[in-house]
Amino acid sequence: MIPILDFQQHYQEPLGFAANVGAACRDTGFFLLQNHSVPDVLCAEVFAQADAFFALPQPEKEKVSILNTPHFRGWGRAGIESLDENRPEVDTKETFNVGLDLALDDPRVIAGAPFRGVNQWPNLPGFADTMLDYYRSALTLGIDLHRAFARDLGLEIEHFTQCFHDPLAALRLLRYPPLTGGVNEIGAGAHTDYGAITLLMSDGEPGLQVRPRGQDWVDVPNVKGAYIVNIGDCLMRWTNDIYISTPHRVLPPKRQRRSVAMFIEANPDTIVQALPGTGTPKYAPIRAADYLMSRLDATYSPKEFI
Repeated sequence: MIPILDFQQHYQEPLGFAANVGAACRDTGFFLLQNHSVPDVLCAEVFAQADAFFALPQPEKEKVSILNTPHFRGWGRAGIESLDENRPEVDTKETFNVGLDLALDDPRVIAGAPFRGVNQWPNLPGFADTMLDYYRSALTLGIDLHRAFARDLGLEIEHFTQCFHDPLAALRLLRYPPLTGGVNEIGAGAHTDYGAITLLMSDGEPGLQVRPRGQDWVDVPNVKGAYIVNIGDCLMRWTNDIYISTPHRVLPPKRQRRSVAMFIEANPDTIVQALPGTGTPKYAPIRAADYLMSRLDATYSPKEFI
């Protein structure tokens, strides 16, 4: 059972909300979050802009291909990813990635620092502004959730806040084409997410499934306007396996499926190591940027980015 939580409790009963969030993070690592702080009108505009982008002719999308840059920003064609490392099939989804918005003259961009490139934007009116507004709003929600995590874990409430002022966080638009009947077809292969948490907004089309420990695959329910929130591997590592990162996948839908994922990632130089009070460390300390790169290297073929 994936719990449904009300974000308004975060303001009205912060200790109760933290306890509810903590229970979900320890159990399935997934929960639905309704009455959150991201405006409905902004969510709707993101979907509308995503539809406009994915409807562009392929040559237009190629102009902002993720293969143009080593910083994982831009359009990812269908078949470029294989999220399930144990299966040969590639994912049928297509994507568009947005990172922290940086200027061409930013010292990190000039130096070629990993994950510190400029965003690629299609020639669509309002597209960039909408995506950046959403990025900021979803990041704020993600930081608020980390305040609840801090309470649940017995830490100072702002313990995580300093780790997200210059984040690796990425906004991803996703489009899953309808099922074609191909052998072993998969929208997104079984995987766990890489970062701290993921905030996923779906159009309601079925397909997303999770596999809680010791159980078979189960469908994630749809609650209109609610985020699907899940713990990523980085936060599981950070909490010394107190919180759980759970495998999930997307089956090819009967109709087109669209979703918007905000991957909440820490600052590049954040040292991810067992938090105070979580027991004997199970993992060696690692920079957030180094951990993310190690995971992305397994998802994309290195030759794609030469």
